[in-house]
Amino acid sequence: MIPSQRVILGAGLAILLIITAASIGLDVKSRSDAAWVNHTVEVLKKISDVRLLVRRTESAARGYELYRTAGFIDEFQTAKSRIAPALGDLKLAVRDNGTQVQLLEATEPLILRRVEVAAEVVRLRASSDQAAVAELQGKAEGRGLMETLSANLEQMAANEEKLRASREADSRRTGIVLLGIDVIGALVILLLVAMLLREGQRTTGQLKSSLHETQAAKEVLEAAVAERTEHLVTAHDELRLSVNVLQSTFRSMAEAVLVIDAEGNVLLSNPAAERMLLHRTGMNLRNLRALSDVFHGDGVTPLKPEELPSARVLRGDAFEELEMIVRPHSGNSARHLMISGRPMRDAHGAISGAVLVYHDATSSRDTERQLYQSQKLDSIGKLTGGVAHDFNNMLTVISGNTETLVASLKEQPELQRTARLIDDAAERCAELIQHLLAFARRQPLQPRNVEINAAIADIAKLLRPTLGEQIQIETVLEQGPMTAHIDPSRLTNAVLNMAINARDAMPNGGKLLLETHRVVLDEAYAQANVDVRPGPYVMLAVSDTGTGMPPDVQEKAFEPFFTTKEVGKGSGLGLSMVYGFVKQSGGHIKIYSEQGHGTTIKLYLPPGEGTADVAASAAPHAEGGAETIFVVEDDTLVRNFVTAQLQSLGYRTVAAADSKAALQLIEAGQAFDLLFTDVVIPGGMSGRELAEEVAKLRPGLKVLYTSGYTDNAIVHHGKLDDGVMLLTKPYRRNQLAEMIRKALNGAGGMTAS
Repeated sequence: MIPSQRVILGAGLAILLIITAASIGLDVKSRSDAAWVNHTVEVLKKISDVRLLVRRTESAARGYELYRTAGFIDEFQTAKSRIAPALGDLKLAVRDNGTQVQLLEATEPLILRRVEVAAEVVRLRASSDQAAVAELQGKAEGRGLMETLSANLEQMAANEEKLRASREADSRRTGIVLLGIDVIGALVILLLVAMLLREGQRTTGQLKSSLHETQAAKEVLEAAVAERTEHLVTAHDELRLSVNVLQSTFRSMAEAVLVIDAEGNVLLSNPAAERMLLHRTGMNLRNLRALSDVFHGDGVTPLKPEELPSARVLRGDAFEELEMIVRPHSGNSARHLMISGRPMRDAHGAISGAVLVYHDATSSRDTERQLYQSQKLDSIGKLTGGVAHDFNNMLTVISGNTETLVASLKEQPELQRTARLIDDAAERCAELIQHLLAFARRQPLQPRNVEINAAIADIAKLLRPTLGEQIQIETVLEQGPMTAHIDPSRLTNAVLNMAINARDAMPNGGKLLLETHRVVLDEAYAQANVDVRPGPYVMLAVSDTGTGMPPDVQEKAFEPFFTTKEVGKGSGLGLSMVYGFVKQSGGHIKIYSEQGHGTTIKLYLPPGEGTADVAASAAPHAEGGAETIFVVEDDTLVRNFVTAQLQSLGYRTVAAADSKAALQLIEAGQAFDLLFTDVVIPGGMSGRELAEEVAKLRPGLKVLYTSGYTDNAIVHHGKLDDGVMLLTKPYRRNQLAEMIRKALNGAGGMTAS
């Protein structure tokens, strides 16, 4: 081999070694770049896992606050138990990044404190410590913690995204450089071959030798290129898998996600956005604004164009849970949305677009509104029951004395008419109090198994003369025996009240439809309607073809004294009575109405067991007697009135103002035949407790209770306790006589327990 060939071959081998070394080095770097990209994707997933677990604990705590369901406590504890391992995994993953470690160390105590606050709320809710809950919520600590830790996690995710972008760019550059080196190496080899060919013209033997060496070097280089290409393909497949995971997560999110550009065009949307908002990629949010009316969370104040989430976020605002209500012009139902937004910025810091996340809170807001309405009606009912007792005491004296006054003024017609006016006014007051007690669910029900179809058929006959010929009455009754466990007289009053309301809603005539069906209210319906127990019901629907009710009227329809009728044409107590009767009976009531098309009110009544009960026959008219009646009444006026009435009927009377005085007289040996006691009395015991105590001394004690409103002492689950006799205030002389006689003749007996 001549010296020139040695030089050429030496240079060629040196270049080949350099290219091979560079290829190997770049191959190692490429593998490292791919590993770091995968590591960054894994860190992003762990950050997402921590954020999801924190939100899941918060969601479970809120769910328990709304529904008090034990399932939410289990969900809360499960999510809470997974937070610490998730934080440990995240710490291990970012241990090589000082900035991320500092952020995580600052965020971890915030997360643990947020979970601790949520756990405290759940514990206080479970123990019904409303004052402590209100105090804790008043501090708003949980919201502040959530905002701070969410911001920290967002910052960590943003840092990782920057790292991933940088590492992917490094990987691409490495591939390009590697390919360039391979190409340059090939060119250099070809150049060397050309030079050797020129030198090889001097000798054929040397040329063949050089060609063999060149061919061997070429094969080595091709093998290296093939191996490098295989590594690049593998790295690309791994990257594509990571992208697919992220896309699957994005498409499976329950929240609607929109990515928009600076002009409001939707660049990317997930399926939830298309279902919830009817927005998809390619649309423009500014054009969609004209398709609906948008309001603040109060549902009244319109959102100005510059206040819209898309406008705010494109101005650079970042916000969480912005509340708004959207009412489409198409007539679809309104949606209550909670929106979070973050602007996107380019490399120069300019806003290039934004990400908007929408959460549909329509169902939860409807449940909150129903709960608020139910609590308001309960509060009004408690207030009503509290004043009814004193009113009925006074009305007992007024109506009883005016009844006597009317009877004694037969010889003085003018004065008798005046007395009758007073008596009529007292009667109207008594009816008003009874209406209010019906709404307050404090009327003494006497439920039995009622054949609902037969009852509705009888009620329909009674309605025809009441509603007039211009109202057509129809019934659609489900075939077969169907009993409901209700008070039949209260059912008649309820249907009559609904029918009168329907008549007033059809001034030019129309159709009233009475329907019965067997129905089952499932768990989904119970979750959407407050105070509903899932299970079988007997459904009674009363429908009219009248004017209908707008939504704001429907929300207030059950409130006492609320009416849309002219002054003097309605007391506003009709539907409130129906509401109280259904709720006290253990049922559910629902209004469906559309303006201009009519109204349907559905009563879901508890089903009866077995066949219908036979109605009790009316008690015969009773006169007085000669027995001794022990009267226990704390109101002096009522006590004096009752003893005077009993004495006028021929009875002997003994009276006491409270349970303590009554018990002392009985223990001293006072003889009597019947204990006639108010349920609510002073002295340390209720009337029921007094009767039970006396029954220990005198087995077989006969008791008649009286009260201005039902009390838990004698009423449970909406009906009088078995064997209890009650004379409801106010009462007339003949009612007093009948109930006293009935109690003395054997009913109302008690034994020592």
